[in-house]
Amino acid sequence: MTTGMTTMRRATRAWGAAAVCSLALAGCSAQGGADGDRASDPKPASTAADRAAARQEPTKKPAPDPAALKNVRVNVSDGQTVGVGMPISLTFARPVPVAERAAVERRLKVETSPGVTGSWSWVKDRNLLDGQRVDYRPREPWKPGTEVTVRAGSGTTRTFEVGRSLVATVDVRTHTMRVVKDGRAREVKVTAGAPGMDTWNGTMVVLDKQSRVLMDSRTVGYGKAYKDYYNYAVHLTASGTYLHENPNANATAGESNVTHGCIGLATDGTARRFYEEVIPGDIVRVVGSKETVAAGNGYGGWNVGWKQWRAGSALD
Repeated sequence: MTTGMTTMRRATRAWGAAAVCSLALAGCSAQGGADGDRASDPKPASTAADRAAARQEPTKKPAPDPAALKNVRVNVSDGQTVGVGMPISLTFARPVPVAERAAVERRLKVETSPGVTGSWSWVKDRNLLDGQRVDYRPREPWKPGTEVTVRAGSGTTRTFEVGRSLVATVDVRTHTMRVVKDGRAREVKVTAGAPGMDTWNGTMVVLDKQSRVLMDSRTVGYGKAYKDYYNYAVHLTASGTYLHENPNANATAGESNVTHGCIGLATDGTARRFYEEVIPGDIVRVVGSKETVAAGNGYGGWNVGWKQWRAGSALD
């Protein structure tokens, strides 16, 4: 008897609660109508994705470029074809402090096809202050046909291509230059720097070329020794080394070294032929001489061992 009464009381309380709940729900629906007499559509249940989207923070803007990249200069032009020795060289309007160089490097990107192993390295340019130049080069010279894109921050992009391979090796002891172009070699007679005015030793890279250049010995510390125009001039160093046509080579090429440090070729068409086939980025290597050209005297970075070159990076 007690059990039955208890059960009836529970059922009564449950029915009462359900009735109250039903009335409450009916009241909410009536009040939610847009015009007072129509029930509004129930809101769909939120999903986990909706809740996650609501919590998601606004997309962060990319960090601004370091100030040094505002007026950065790139040594290659967009669409240019260069030789296998051409580094990517960036110069800045003002020196970049050591503490800021890593931040600059992080905003420098080099993409290549095919891929290469390469590194940036801060170079003391002969004519600039320390911190005004950083160069990128691969571990070995570029392969012909390599396509390269360099990005310096968000505002500067250059795309260039590596052309055919040309490497010229000058031996000052035998007064000869061996030109290897796409695997085919020929030998050319030259005259190099006389004793005491020796041609730089080591690897140089063609900076540019001009069909006619005024050369003045006073600009390179040789007083009034010469001042004249020379034809078919291939520019090798910032200190004034050229490989060019020289009338003195007509008698001395292949026999002796008589120049003030440049490499002279005869006027019989030898100089013109080399001039017409060479492009910026081609390699000219000198052996048998004395002092090695510095990394910042033109593009002398190939004279630096790979380990030392990588150590010049602020990220290494």
